[in-house]
Amino acid sequence: MSEQQMTREELPDVMSPIDVKSFLGIGKKQTYEMMEKPPFHSVRVGRLHKISKKSSFEWFDNGGTIGE
Repeated sequence: MSEQQMTREELPDVMSPIDVKSFLGIGKKQTYEMMEKPPFHSVRVGRLHKISKKSSFEWFDNGGTIGE
């Protein structure tokens, strides 16, 4: 099953790891490894990760790389 990559406009203001995975085009394992020490603003609510769209795009637009 192939997931379609999302555009910036399609993403919600408060994203889930699945949204990040879809935008970056990375795997589920790599997404959750990145969530252990996210390079952008992220909040954990119980078991759920919530990611700021604005913060994640500031990181991405400034040349952020996974594992940074």
